Amino acid sequence: MSITAAMVKELRETTGAGMMDAKKALTEVNGDMEAAIDWLRTKGLAKAAKKADRVAAEGLVGVAVAAGKGVAVEINSETDFVAKNADFQALVRDIAGVALEVGGSVEAVKAANLNGKTVEDTLTAAIATIGEKMDFRRFVSIEGDTVVSYVHNAATEGMGKIGVLVALKGDAAKALEIGKQFAMHIAATSPLSLSEATLDPAIVERELQVQTAKALEENASSDKPKPEQVIHNNIIPGRMKKFLAENTLLGQAFVINPDLTVEAAAKEAGVEITSFARVAVGEGIEKKEEDFAAEVAKTLSGG
Repeated sequence: MSITAAMVKELRETTGAGMMDAKKALTEVNGDMEAAIDWLRTKGLAKAAKKADRVAAEGLVGVAVAAGKGVAVEINSETDFVAKNADFQALVRDIAGVALEVGGSVEAVKAANLNGKTVEDTLTAAIATIGEKMDFRRFVSIEGDTVVSYVHNAATEGMGKIGVLVALKGDAAKALEIGKQFAMHIAATSPLSLSEATLDPAIVERELQVQTAKALEENASSDKPKPEQVIHNNIIPGRMKKFLAENTLLGQAFVINPDLTVEAAAKEAGVEITSFARVAVGEGIEKKEEDFAAEVAKTLSGG
């Protein structure tokens, strides 16, 4: 497969690897971007990258909570300027309210009534008025005894670039108080799942493969190699334990008090986190390819 300048650029932006390392990684894995990330990590040339690091879009996330239920909706726009528009913000607020009431799917919300028209028709009219393409892309909902919301980089009340919902069990007053702190923590750390039990097995398996290959390669090049039994029984499990602690909400060190895990902080407060959702603007929308610098083109051509 031909390795293009745009592919090298994307890999560099995703991993922070050098130009030649990115090119070599893509060449080694025949252009497979995910495999190239793993190859660089195996060589110690890149950190794990989440998909949110490789996306770009504008718009707002709006949140709404009532009676033990919360929703977060993502409405995209072409420019950040529109996200600051009062009419656009009102639209996001209205759609979040309909989503909270209707639930179901994006299609169900689009078909629901909003001031005498469907949400979809209202959005179409707003596009004509504001003069920029917009899209009601997705929404998530959670339920619980107490549901708390938080918006990071708020454009106005209830909407911003990142929306977080947290569901908790326990005393409602305590859940509301510490739930806000947990929501802020989630916005900052972007955990992959609530716990190890809810983490996608494919993610765990992929990380295990990377850490195994990395540990074996490091050991092979060491002046004092360790027995393979030590590698498999101590080093790799230790690294996987760290990965799970860093990427599951309950296992993470609580940002408000790093001496406690989130799970321990919740227990200390007499509450239990049952679920959460984090929605960031542009998550999952791939960046558009851009023209690459002349030096990259020269590198790829072997010059």
